[in-house]
Amino acid sequence: MWTGSYPAQGRHPGQGPGHGPQHGPAQGHSQGPGPGSHPAPGPHQPSGPPQHQPSGPPPYRSPGPSQHQPPGSHQPPPGPHPVPHPAAGPPHPGSAPRHAPVPPPGPPSGPPPGDSTGHIQLPPGGPVPIPAPPPAEGGTGAATLAVLLIGPAGAGKTTVARHWAQSRCVPTAHISLDDVREWVCSGFADPQTGWNEHSEAQYRLARRTCGFSARNFLANGISCILDDAVFPDRPVVGLGGWKRHVGPGLLPVVLLPGLEIVLERNAERSGNRRLSDEEVASIHGRMAGWYGSGLPIIDNSKYDVETTARVLDEVLARALASPPSW
Repeated sequence: MWTGSYPAQGRHPGQGPGHGPQHGPAQGHSQGPGPGSHPAPGPHQPSGPPQHQPSGPPPYRSPGPSQHQPPGSHQPPPGPHPVPHPAAGPPHPGSAPRHAPVPPPGPPSGPPPGDSTGHIQLPPGGPVPIPAPPPAEGGTGAATLAVLLIGPAGAGKTTVARHWAQSRCVPTAHISLDDVREWVCSGFADPQTGWNEHSEAQYRLARRTCGFSARNFLANGISCILDDAVFPDRPVVGLGGWKRHVGPGLLPVVLLPGLEIVLERNAERSGNRRLSDEEVASIHGRMAGWYGSGLPIIDNSKYDVETTARVLDEVLARALASPPSW
């Protein structure tokens, strides 16, 4: 146990007793020990070596202001110096305690899980099942269903499908196969120039795209109606592909007015949507093969668009109650 007192002011901690008096400047001027100088022991300094005195050179201490320098004249040695932390003390009266600022919450790290858009989770689209029967008051009501409206060029299937989708009381989407086919801008294979492997490949791709879109709409509670000129005598572009891409719950309906109505409506078209009269007559004759197929057929020769959409809704309500076998 250390029994002595702390070293007198101006003595280096490593200096021991037994040294002669220090010869320094006149009284009143305090000066640190110079080289070779030894301060005299204090009045309570033990004469022997102090206990627990470490041997070897004195420990290093950071340089402080020398006693012989006037206050405020101390200059730190050159080199980088860490910024000192403010000394902890009692808060100033009337001042609020300081706290570290809390950073604002940032966006969640990483992409959202699963198949989603942004942060809205979307269920994956699957095959459309057979929908439940509608309520007894008539019409499809709020039923969620997928419809395929079939008809020749000029039958008005695109106009009727859009009007039926807009007049429903529940969210309903309309997808036209011709519109999806024309998404291909450069290298579009127009069937009017001839049905070949390129036009058939683009047709298959457009039909599959429509099927994927319909399944995603239905999986998120949005009904869907598609329109296409499906031929009964052409299995390659027939109902089998639509049923495979959409699901067994797809409800096909044929829209087939008279030939004179189809020719009149085709004459009002422009661009690549307008066909020759010979081609229109050929397509209309092939569409007659749907008679006797068991699919519901609507002759809208004397109906306007609103009446045809209402008749379509009634036909779909009967199809929900007794789904056709196809």
